Amino acid sequence: MDINFRKARFKALAATIDQCPESDLPEIVLSGRSNVGKSSLINALTDNRKLARVSQTPGKTRAVVFFDIDGKLLIADLPGYGYAKVSREKKAEFSSLADSYFTSGRKISLVLHLMDIRRDPTEEDIAMFEYMNTNNVRYFVVFTKCDKFSAAGLRKRLDEINKIYDFEENADIFAVSSDKKLGITELQEAIAKLLL
Repeated sequence: MDINFRKARFKALAATIDQCPESDLPEIVLSGRSNVGKSSLINALTDNRKLARVSQTPGKTRAVVFFDIDGKLLIADLPGYGYAKVSREKKAEFSSLADSYFTSGRKISLVLHLMDIRRDPTEEDIAMFEYMNTNNVRYFVVFTKCDKFSAAGLRKRLDEINKIYDFEENADIFAVSSDKKLGITELQEAIAKLLL
């Protein structure tokens, strides 16, 4: 499928599952901890630095934010887990929104699960992989902030992480930098190919 990622627009904001827009388009869900770079990745994919709000304060996204890409797919940016400076009740509310999203019957074609390559996996990351593997949810692993390493350092770090996670040989793993646009074209092409 040819997708013009630059032809992107904000579609909706949903604080509850009931508020999520109905759509027949394939849906790509972004998940990961707060401050992992989900908004920055959306902006890099669409080549529009102003499309998704990038906050300096982790945990600011407290709803599902939807973007229409070229009238061919939806991107749903889930609230990040961890980090948010809010009450335990509010944190549980965000977590519940993300959890219920996956069981809501929405047409989820792919999950982009983002992790900061500099950080070790969290319990939430591991739980997310277990959930997706158990429920046959199609996902790409996207390591962000990869420009912080040299090429050799990046290979070494990916090897270290692979040992921690024991990814399958055919796992789809992408190393990206939204700032430097590293790996963005490869990720765009893989998304388009998956949706063919």
